[in-house]
Amino acid sequence: MKINFQNKTIILILLFVFQLSFSQKKDETIGTETVNVVKPYSPTISDAFKVKEIPTLDDTGNQPKETIKYSILSVPVASTFTPSKGNAASVEKSRKERLFNNYATVGLGNYGTLNAELFVTHDLGNNDYLAGMFRHHSSQGGIKEALLNDEFYDTALNVGYGANNRDMSWSVDLGYQNQIYNWYGLPAEFGATLPMGQAGDLIRSINPNHSYNTISVGGNIEFNESVFDKIDTRFIHFSDNFSSSENRFYFKPSFKVDIMDESINTNIIVDHVSGSFDNNYFKTNTDPLKYSLTNFGIEPSFVVLENEWTLEVGAGLFYGLDSENSGNKFYVYPKVNASYKLVGDLMIFYTGANGSLNQNSYADFVTENPFLSPTLNMRPTSNQYTVFAGLKGKLANNVNYNLTGSYLNEKNKALFRSNSYTEDFTNENYAYGNSFGVDYEDIRTFRFYGELKADFSENVTFGINGTFNSYKTDGPVEAWNLPSMKLSSNLDVNFTKQWYAGLNVFYVGERKDMQTNLNFMTNAAPITLKSYFDANAHLGYKYSDRLTFFLKLNNIGNQRYEKWLNYPVQGFQVLAGGNYKFDF
Repeated sequence: MKINFQNKTIILILLFVFQLSFSQKKDETIGTETVNVVKPYSPTISDAFKVKEIPTLDDTGNQPKETIKYSILSVPVASTFTPSKGNAASVEKSRKERLFNNYATVGLGNYGTLNAELFVTHDLGNNDYLAGMFRHHSSQGGIKEALLNDEFYDTALNVGYGANNRDMSWSVDLGYQNQIYNWYGLPAEFGATLPMGQAGDLIRSINPNHSYNTISVGGNIEFNESVFDKIDTRFIHFSDNFSSSENRFYFKPSFKVDIMDESINTNIIVDHVSGSFDNNYFKTNTDPLKYSLTNFGIEPSFVVLENEWTLEVGAGLFYGLDSENSGNKFYVYPKVNASYKLVGDLMIFYTGANGSLNQNSYADFVTENPFLSPTLNMRPTSNQYTVFAGLKGKLANNVNYNLTGSYLNEKNKALFRSNSYTEDFTNENYAYGNSFGVDYEDIRTFRFYGELKADFSENVTFGINGTFNSYKTDGPVEAWNLPSMKLSSNLDVNFTKQWYAGLNVFYVGERKDMQTNLNFMTNAAPITLKSYFDANAHLGYKYSDRLTFFLKLNNIGNQRYEKWLNYPVQGFQVLAGGNYKFDF
């Protein structure tokens, strides 16, 4: 019997209605039931089974590996490829500047100025050489404020012989120098105590000429591989036209012993000076003023290099011998230096404490101040300690800086001070307020120094620096002729390969001095010397490798300042000349 699709549908509907009629009951409520939990549900984590990295294999039935034998048949392949040869890129070579061993310089300027130099050297063999140098600088004077002759001459001649060998280099030299200066610095009120007309006669009677002569012989040796590092020695004879005479001899060997990364350095110092002056300043002595001073010193130090640190620890032991006054004394000084690279070469911190016994001499004083009277008292200066700390480094690849703060404690520091005077026709030519003596004072100095150097390019360089001082002395004395401030700046420019120029300016702060006219019964008071500013410039033209012309301008502002009391300097100065280089 066949059931069609319509009959199937009717049968399914009837079954569905029948089921609903039995599953639903009217007016039936659900009763309450009590469920007892026999054990609370505690979920657990089934044990994990680690899959082995190397599964166990059942090799039963596996076939053994077959051994495969093969060989390589090399077949040459013909190739028609030919690589082209590379050509180096052409670089334009700059012409190498020729260096000459000798030169001559001559310059002429106003105030009758003559400046000349000649340097020659000649190789005697592969290592030996002979050298000589001549220098002359003079002026015929012409300062308007000067009442006396203000010309000067400075002439020097040096010859030397040396050799550069594999193990050491050494040289010896012999020199002579003649200097002529004039005590032209009379006080502004000079002649005030004289009757009318006598002041002029007194001024005309003064011969301010003072000449110095220096003979020196010395040498040095530098060792490349030896316990000795170097040896310096020199003998100097210094005299003047007032029968003053001085002999100085020093011998300074240095030793260095390297132990792994550390080294032990030792400096030995023997410094002797002796001389005499015919008279004291007021000519009250009956015998010449003699002095004989010898300093014996040894400065051992231990140097340690450790990563970014450099440390030197040592001491200076000196014995000062005064043969004329029997004033012998023993000194001990610190010698400690340390540096640490905070940021590589960009910032380096350094600090230290150093001291030394410094020998003073008539020749050294004249180099600093040529207007001294030949009546000095000589003694050494004890720099008990100089404590300092600073930072140095680079602000950029071409900009360097250096900042330092220091404190100095010096005993018997030599200070120049103007001599007192009288207006008497019988005085020496230096006893009219136109000369300086030397005072020795104990001075403590706070000092700050700053420096900045910049190489903007190969053709432009710039630099500026400044020193600021604060002095403290014992008693009412001043730090005579020591400036409280010094500033300096320079700029050098190469415009082309032929033209170059430069500018230098500097500023010196106020100084203190004191001078008394003994004809007046008054108390002397310190005198303040005004600060001064100076500017110098130069211009050069390289005509060829051998010949260069130059023009120098000094004291461009035409400032009539006084470097020393009663000593005005020359005004605006022009110097023109040339330099010639040559070989034999």
